[in-house]
Amino acid sequence: MIKKAVIPAAGLGTRFLPATKAQPKEMLPIIDTPTIQYVVQEAVDSGIEDILIISGKGKRAIEDHFDRNWELEALLYEKEDKSLYNEIRHIGDMANIHYIRQKEMKGLGDAISYARYHIGNEPFAVLLGDCIIDTVIPATQQLIDIYEQYKQSVVAVEEVAREKVSHYGIIGGQKISERLWRINEMVEKPDVEKSPTNLAFAGRYILTPGIFDALEKTTPGKNNEIQLTDAMSLLLQRESIYACITQGKRYDIGDKLEYLKAIVHFGIQRKEFKAEFKEFIIDLSNNIKDKK
Repeated sequence: MIKKAVIPAAGLGTRFLPATKAQPKEMLPIIDTPTIQYVVQEAVDSGIEDILIISGKGKRAIEDHFDRNWELEALLYEKEDKSLYNEIRHIGDMANIHYIRQKEMKGLGDAISYARYHIGNEPFAVLLGDCIIDTVIPATQQLIDIYEQYKQSVVAVEEVAREKVSHYGIIGGQKISERLWRINEMVEKPDVEKSPTNLAFAGRYILTPGIFDALEKTTPGKNNEIQLTDAMSLLLQRESIYACITQGKRYDIGDKLEYLKAIVHFGIQRKEFKAEFKEFIIDLSNNIKDKK
């Protein structure tokens, strides 16, 4: 059973400057909900309530968001805004959240290594803090279901256009079923003609504790960073690793275009303005077509 999750959220968010100069990219809102709240909610919906967030300098807003705000709660209670009061209370109570700082920006693998003493000798989930996956069954739960069957590490992957594989970490291996692969290689940003598949890492992992020894042995690469993919390649020499093509739509909130798409995607699901927002999108689309 997977009881703990790690959410790396220490990156500087340089792709979103100047918006991220004074706020974490993980706090960028999808309408009125910070990105990282979606990620935490996914972990909770997958049955995980012990969460370690790997943060960094300038990330205090994340801690404040998941903390209780007694003054705000009292104000909402006095105004008898029950719905909003309950929503704010829920944020503070949704999980047992712990924090540790990554002291240097040395890559995703280095960030994960900070979780070693919190995790102990247990398998655990990793959810990237700037990645949202909208699906009926939480993406992390999909991986947990596979872990419970094989008792080995499982990574989420998604199909990408063949010509874009050089932008992603790609897996290769043996296809077991329509959505499940047994990995035999992992390649970071391969050339199109050398890529083993078009299945790219999708920001969710279930990892065995063996990953920590692998991280210790991983040689830093470009920019002196320790990459999780490199550590997993070492782990693959000792353990099996599986890949699941997860169901759902993934958005990389660190990418500006993906961020815009996420807002539209979630906007048309909001009951309070769903109909009007859809009408706006249709009108906008028609106006664009008319101007061509």
